[in-house]
Amino acid sequence: MNPDDKAWIDSASYESLLDRWRNAPIGSRWFIGDLGTYLAAVLARKREEVGNAEHVRASKNIGW
Repeated sequence: MNPDDKAWIDSASYESLLDRWRNAPIGSRWFIGDLGTYLAAVLARKREEVGNAEHVRASKNIGW
């Protein structure tokens, strides 16, 4: 994982992370190895932080 990717994940909003999670192509580097593990962990943490109402709003905004 390079520092720029980690910085992007750390500064991204929950909605941006969720959008990447749902819309990146299969086999994307964002889901492989340490980068994928880190993205999943931060997404889960931010999901808890924002709560259900914000999760639903972000999900609908993305289109799911």
